[in-house]
Amino acid sequence: MRAVRRAAALLAAGLLVATAAPATAAPGPPDAPEYWFDSWHIEQLWQSGVRGQGVTIAEVDTGVNAKLPELAANVLPGKDFGRTGDGRIDREVNEFGHGTAMASIMVGRAGLLGITGLAPSAKLLPIAVPLTGTTDAAPNDHLADAIRWAVDHGGKVISMSLGAIRDPADVSVPCPAAEQAAVFYALGKGAVLLAAAGNHGLGTNAVEEPGVCLGVVSVAASDQAGAVAGFSSRHRYVTLAAPGVNIASLSRVPGSAYSGDGTSQATAIASAVIALVWSKYPKLTGQQVVTRVLATLDQRRTQRDTGVGFGVINAYRAVTARVPVGAANPVYAAAAPFLARDRAFAKAASAVSPPRAADTRAPTGRFSIGNAPRVFVPKVLGGIAVAVAGVLALIALVVAAGIRRRRRRRVPEVSVIEQMLFLRNAMPTAPDGTVVWHDITAAPPDPRPDPSTH
Repeated sequence: MRAVRRAAALLAAGLLVATAAPATAAPGPPDAPEYWFDSWHIEQLWQSGVRGQGVTIAEVDTGVNAKLPELAANVLPGKDFGRTGDGRIDREVNEFGHGTAMASIMVGRAGLLGITGLAPSAKLLPIAVPLTGTTDAAPNDHLADAIRWAVDHGGKVISMSLGAIRDPADVSVPCPAAEQAAVFYALGKGAVLLAAAGNHGLGTNAVEEPGVCLGVVSVAASDQAGAVAGFSSRHRYVTLAAPGVNIASLSRVPGSAYSGDGTSQATAIASAVIALVWSKYPKLTGQQVVTRVLATLDQRRTQRDTGVGFGVINAYRAVTARVPVGAANPVYAAAAPFLARDRAFAKAASAVSPPRAADTRAPTGRFSIGNAPRVFVPKVLGGIAVAVAGVLALIALVVAAGIRRRRRRRVPEVSVIEQMLFLRNAMPTAPDGTVVWHDITAAPPDPRPDPSTH
């Protein structure tokens, strides 16, 4: 199996410029206010009882520092696929702590610098996988196993702020078979899966999984005005955009916080929106929740835009607006043939009765031969036919996602640590897909000249 480096999909660029505090009620530091709180009337939603309660978000990432006071009440024991543990330790090498940062965006209670999670009453199930840039990085990051474990342990929303590049010249399908099967398994169990679209919009614009996998809500990044961010990858599989520019978050180190840009942050925010909607409508299925979100997007369109997908997410409208009967859901429509196939085969398998135990009361020497149970019953054949249609759709997706780059020179992948070393010497310019962030808790430099030099 080809080793894949998967990096947390975080991008930030430039130096943080101090500005006057805006006239806003949004929480967070003055230089990185959580502006979506105002535009989505989050305080009003919270006061109406919509806070993410009753929903568990499974976060597949670097792990979470659950000892932070802002997170301690909401982080459940999870799973560490890199070493023994329950996911409540952030394994990232750098003190930024990607998993902790994303958790704070989703479920953090108000604390340091006022940074507050969008769904503070939701629970978070941390699942640490050995990503590039963690203390336990490994060739196999166990993402497929993590998805299955998440849904088997109560995860209703599976948030994946990560991605691995898929080179069409190197692989025949955009989504690895094991991951795609895990996604279908989670969908069949009723979960909603979200993943980062990628931060390669300024360069290679590479295809990334699991964002490209069928059935996954692929999240791009937008700015405060709702425009797609320049760094956000452009693809025909992008589902929607969410705020991903100048996003404040907690560090894995107590008392430290950062701001940055990326489809990672956008994915975390979109995942929290799903939790809010589900807490308002707990009887909806995962498919119905996604349908509601897609039907209430800002800048909504019926055909995908490679930048923002079908539009920009709006939590307030997703919770309060009326959704037309029969509203479209292209995310689940693409996965439906494969889910039908799986259900058909599962039903056929359950219909095959095991042989009866021998009846010791019957005289020896007697036996009877019955007809063998039929596997290819009409329902199974129908499921296979639908699956064939889905395969054709998948082939079309492969062509759309990859053929345009097939003749391009392959761009070698760079590890998170290599990227950080490069940036320490080359900033402020942020190259394609780089991992950069700003420390917003460090004391600003003294602008006065040093008297010792005069």
